[in-house]
Amino acid sequence: MSAFESLVRPALVRVAAPGDGYDPLGDRYWGTGFFIAPGWVLTCAHVVAKGGSAVWKGERAVGIVWDGGVTTGEVVLASPRPTVPEEELHRWDFPDLALVRVPDARDASCVRLSERRPVIAEPIPVGLHGWSRVTGRLGIREAVGEVHGVDGEALLLRGTQPVEGLSGGPVVDLDRAVVIGLNKGRGADEGAAVPITSLRRLYRERGGEVLSEVMREHDRHHLARYRSLSGVPDWTRAQLRHRPPTAQGGLDPGRRIHLYGRLAELPQPTGPGDVLHLVDEARRLTVGHDLRPVLEVAPRTWREGVGLLHELHDPNQEEETASGLGLNAVFVYAAKVARHVRERHGESQVIRHLADWVTDAAAETPLLTRQAIAAVLAAGRPTGSRTAREAGARADVLVEIDTPPYGRKFPWRVKLLFDGHTITPLHGDDEGVERERLRDTLREPLADALARGDRGEHLAAVEALLPRELFDEPLDTWRLSPDDELFDERSLPLGQRRIVVIRDAARNKRPPAPEWHMRWRTAGLGPLRAVPLRAEVLTAGGDAAHAARTRRESPRQAWVRLSEADDGSVPVYCGPVGSGDGLKAMAAALAAGHPIALWRSGPHDHADCAEFHERADGLLLEAGRAEALHGPVISLRKRVAADADLMGMDVGTELPWDADPDDGPDGALAPEPTTVTDPDPAADTDPDPHADTDTDPDPHADTPAAAAESESVTATAAASGSAIPAARVPARSEHAWAEHLSVLFDPPDRPPREDPLQGPPMLGEEEW
Repeated sequence: MSAFESLVRPALVRVAAPGDGYDPLGDRYWGTGFFIAPGWVLTCAHVVAKGGSAVWKGERAVGIVWDGGVTTGEVVLASPRPTVPEEELHRWDFPDLALVRVPDARDASCVRLSERRPVIAEPIPVGLHGWSRVTGRLGIREAVGEVHGVDGEALLLRGTQPVEGLSGGPVVDLDRAVVIGLNKGRGADEGAAVPITSLRRLYRERGGEVLSEVMREHDRHHLARYRSLSGVPDWTRAQLRHRPPTAQGGLDPGRRIHLYGRLAELPQPTGPGDVLHLVDEARRLTVGHDLRPVLEVAPRTWREGVGLLHELHDPNQEEETASGLGLNAVFVYAAKVARHVRERHGESQVIRHLADWVTDAAAETPLLTRQAIAAVLAAGRPTGSRTAREAGARADVLVEIDTPPYGRKFPWRVKLLFDGHTITPLHGDDEGVERERLRDTLREPLADALARGDRGEHLAAVEALLPRELFDEPLDTWRLSPDDELFDERSLPLGQRRIVVIRDAARNKRPPAPEWHMRWRTAGLGPLRAVPLRAEVLTAGGDAAHAARTRRESPRQAWVRLSEADDGSVPVYCGPVGSGDGLKAMAAALAAGHPIALWRSGPHDHADCAEFHERADGLLLEAGRAEALHGPVISLRKRVAADADLMGMDVGTELPWDADPDDGPDGALAPEPTTVTDPDPAADTDPDPHADTDTDPDPHADTPAAAAESESVTATAAASGSAIPAARVPARSEHAWAEHLSVLFDPPDRPPREDPLQGPPMLGEEEW
């Protein structure tokens, strides 16, 4: 029998149909669970599934029997779970977890959960606990086995395997005195357990944020038990007896529970980016340089930041010098958390308690560490300049989509971009998906990456590195939760909250050309002015860029014109650029080195192209320089959406020509009648017999000539005094010109860069 039986048994739960009480035969018995926090039971999803549709409807349909009595609970989180309550799953994939709320068990004893997935350097002795009826009657079964390997998401068990009824019971690491997994099932020769770290997967489920509060309750419970004078056994003292502090190294169990208990009392972070930013800063202060982990995680609580640091090791330092880095970094991190919460929420007693504890606990650390902690905790900001990382988001998000190598599937990757230089991959699919599936496929990877990049009020930008055929993909309209009926920040289109820009994948595969550097430098200085992306060459007698008698500007002519454009020029276009003449003109602009461009990617008529050019020029003048463009664009996208709400229609919708102007949408006031005059009949002329007619008319042509034509019509119409009925004028919002506005913002100094491949140094070469 394990040495921890007295700790595990009070937390052990029999999961059954409601009302089975102490049924000796266990006919209505489902499996095992255990308390991880007061009022919260963890078990396997396939265990509670035996309760049928009532369980998945959130009813109190789960019977709970433990040392404290008999009650019922409700499943709050589970993965996997049926898409509809009546569905029966025939396969229970990992993580196979269910979190059950048990309101009547606030005084239950709870197990101590591990913070990390076990490293299987050698077999780990474990205790397996749960209810069983192998003997024909229900009883608690305890056995000893070992975790000897990992297979995908499963911990592999041998020695003693889980038997029927043990599913959902705890697997206890007998060396470290913590729960590292749940019994899941058995095969022919070995058993399988779910790692306790898979609990984080439940954050992805709807309502997953409740897990943060559960873990805070977990830490409060164990600190209270550690401080208790009742003599009741507690996990922290058991850990200290089993492995004294001299054998622990780093953060021993006593200091860990004191720290976690204090962190649990603080207002929690707004997202993973808050935690990761402070972890990054603690690493930097402790080690003296950037030391990013190979794999990124997404911590949701302050306590998880500690887990990323207490085994910190700098490979550039000698082992004896680096041995205390983890503990030092934890203390610096805790001080930074106290400082962060104080700056955001104001001073409080719990912050002072944490700050005092950190100062006392770090008394034996090196002088530099104590000085760093004192500087962090000091009132006001530390002296010295702030770094770029401190001033903005923790990281931006880079979305890379490749041209399909064959077929119609676009490979994709989502990465974090730190300081515009360092890249950390997060998600990807080299096989790819069809274009129409990109939005749905990338939703969750994008949400995860943005959560890691956001820091407080500083939101990560989205940089989409795209093939030119996807330049018209409306990334700014993508949503992180399009099916969410609530109006909140996740339901808003990305471009209405954060920077969303497009970058060119093709030219980013090569070293930047001098023209690109020059254009970026002048755009940064400003002022910015609009230049037409396409400026059609009129033939003799031609009078309109949108007419059939117009000769298209060749790509080379466009390149010459755009190359000679003034400094600070930004190509603008009243149409899509992912195909046809727009694509050719965009290629010319990129070849000329332009890092910024504006265009309209969605469907629309071209009656307002003159207005588009004029208003786009005003937008650029307002911004003044490249980096100041983002704010006005975000504001403009918000106003376009607000106008659409006012009109009672989706963005880009106009009233039909024969609509009754008195019938406003949803009772809204109709626009004032508009008087538009007929043009002078003398202005009508026959087509020029010398005009070029070898090419088809271009519906997307967008030129100063078109603007001149529009102005001419307006002027002659005003002179004639002949009115067109107001009902024939489409209702337009003030900001309709900016519907479907897309932005190319592509600095030459941003990753990725495909550096030349270099072979390893020859033997002895590294010594030179």
